[in-house]
Amino acid sequence: AEEEAERIIAEGVDEEPVEANRRNFKGWRFTAIAGFAAFYAAFHMAALNGLSISEWTGVRVPLLPTFPMETWNFRIVHVAGALALGFLLYGAHLTFPEDESEETPIFSYISYALLIPALVAIATAISFSIRIGNGEMWNGIAPEFRNPEIWWFGVPLLIATFGGILMGWLTKRQRWGFAAPDFVLALSGVAVAIYLITIYGTLMRNSTGTPFAPIGISLAAVAGTALIMELTRRVAGMALIVIAAIFLLYVFTGHLMPGFLNSPQIAWERFFSQVYTDAGILGPTTAVSSTYIILFIIFAAFLLASKVGDYFVNFAFAAAGRARGGPAKVAIFASGLMGMINGTSAGNVVATGSLTIPLMKKVGYHKKTAGAVEAAASTGGQIMPPIMGAGAFIMAEITGVPYTEIAVAAIIPAVLYFVSVYFMVDFEAAKLGMRGMREDELPKLAKMVKQVYLFIPIIILIYALFMGYSVIRAGALATIAAAVVSWLTPHRMGLRAIAKAFELAGIMSIQIIAVCACAGIIVGVISLTGVGARFSSLLLGIAGSSQLLALFFAMCIAILLGMGMPTTAAYAVAGSVVAPGLQGLLADGGLSEDTALLVAHFFVFYYAVLSAITPPVALASYAAAGISGANPMETSVTSFKIGIAAFIVPFMFVYNSALLMDGTWIEVIRAGLTATFGVFLLSAGVQGWFMGARAAWFIRAAVIAAALFMIEGGWLTDLIGLGLTAAAYIIQKGFRPDPDAPIPVRGVD
Repeated sequence: AEEEAERIIAEGVDEEPVEANRRNFKGWRFTAIAGFAAFYAAFHMAALNGLSISEWTGVRVPLLPTFPMETWNFRIVHVAGALALGFLLYGAHLTFPEDESEETPIFSYISYALLIPALVAIATAISFSIRIGNGEMWNGIAPEFRNPEIWWFGVPLLIATFGGILMGWLTKRQRWGFAAPDFVLALSGVAVAIYLITIYGTLMRNSTGTPFAPIGISLAAVAGTALIMELTRRVAGMALIVIAAIFLLYVFTGHLMPGFLNSPQIAWERFFSQVYTDAGILGPTTAVSSTYIILFIIFAAFLLASKVGDYFVNFAFAAAGRARGGPAKVAIFASGLMGMINGTSAGNVVATGSLTIPLMKKVGYHKKTAGAVEAAASTGGQIMPPIMGAGAFIMAEITGVPYTEIAVAAIIPAVLYFVSVYFMVDFEAAKLGMRGMREDELPKLAKMVKQVYLFIPIIILIYALFMGYSVIRAGALATIAAAVVSWLTPHRMGLRAIAKAFELAGIMSIQIIAVCACAGIIVGVISLTGVGARFSSLLLGIAGSSQLLALFFAMCIAILLGMGMPTTAAYAVAGSVVAPGLQGLLADGGLSEDTALLVAHFFVFYYAVLSAITPPVALASYAAAGISGANPMETSVTSFKIGIAAFIVPFMFVYNSALLMDGTWIEVIRAGLTATFGVFLLSAGVQGWFMGARAAWFIRAAVIAAALFMIEGGWLTDLIGLGLTAAAYIIQKGFRPDPDAPIPVRGVD
């Protein structure tokens, strides 16, 4: 028993982190919110699997909805539910005041008074629905109803929305209680949903973006856009809000811009009547968040409820803990496994880093290095098949490429990423003379192997996908499998645990849904103004002088657009701006249309993921620094260095698409082996550790040059790379040059 007590056993990895601005309800408030969150997630599970209420009850109930719902209505309800749940859960301030003070009385009175216009807007929207159903307002809102539409729906809605946002900023409430401004905002989101479902249910849907669109659509979209941006600010910070605000400003100032940024002048009514459609907010990003993303969040919640996350980390400790620098290698394996069930890099850091970072410091890693290793490893979880975070689903939606093909194409890039991080960590441990962890400090591998059945849900997911099941059905089967497998563990999932898993899924989904909807605003701007096409022309123009320069430019834009944003939003925005031009560039370079499409989007996606460890704004690195106690900027710079080899990988598959499984098996295997060797050389050169010893500066330079030659993927460049490697090896082993010798500079003794 004492021996077991001394072993490092991961516990609490599956515990849900509570953000500083999330309310901590108790009593009836907790029950109400938990029930709302669970119902919200369960509603999606039912709707996505095509169930109907009558199938559950055996009785046809006309007033209850049947599934699947009409697509636009489903997406509107999806966003509205997240808005209502999000505003009730998350406060307007980054943290709650320590003194738990009440707000100023006058603000309290104003907040409660704002409930009146919110309820008026809801009542008006409901009355419109009834009157349209009765044939009084055929084909949408008739001209004679324009004034009621403005004064009884639009104006009250805007007063409630912007008043609620302002009061949320001005008031301070206890963490355990509801806030009146947030009720106002939740009701405003409901009003927007009721109105749009009513109007889009008529032929007026076809009028969006034209002068014939009812003014109410524009007014509802203004309110909806403001609500989405405010919730995104609360759950994901200011980075995406600033970018969305810049794009919105561009809509109305684009006609004043010079050069390729110039766009036609657009009236606000036209823009907002179109932004809350499938050309914007209800477009690809929300299509994915309302289907694949929330389904896999539910799957992840079921895995967490059955404590599979703890098992993943313990398995990684048992398998890799004895290697030199053991905890760092555990971080790589554990974060890769957790990345399959965690949708954000920063969230992955929090889940596994609280255990691995202190242990890395214990065996000798500097605190900034410990945080950087965890950040780099957790970021890689976003490109780890089969789930790959949320971005892969958006890629499938945008490109039309089946998700299974994307998952297969991601295998070698994911391997290269983790191999590069592994080599960087291993060489660092070798330089510092680190040891691994003792066997008596680690979980017993034999015990972990006996519990390998906990991988069954993921195996079922992979099997179902490749047997031709839809992603939705495969995800549902894997979720059911997670509940069944839990009965082989001490954490059996009964009805209470299943309800808790749905509750957890509902809460976990809020951030990603808000981010996807906010990214949809940016996509709508790009679609309506045509700036994406003009940017593509600019990229092709640069490629006329140098394809490599154009690729570098595309990389920088993808990273800049992704800084400070979750992977999903980063890829959605960068994919809309950069990918079309990059696709054209690659097609002109000789790739087929299908291959160019996949390579372009993978290129952008990879760098959108890497933006989480790229200074100066690196979310994953900052989260790791908070755990390690290191300086955030130093941690982000170190994580960038650790992941430096991964920054070369997208250039590898641009020049050799066999790395994305595009080619014969011989071509794919050769490409994978040479790329892995190139990553090894690059890591050795960057870390200055080659063939078991520290390397002199010219050895490092030769090894890095050899690695870059391996990127091209051609026979000649591979031979040059191998020749340089052989020369470096002979010099390193035969002459043992001094690794501390200074670099000679002409004119300096």
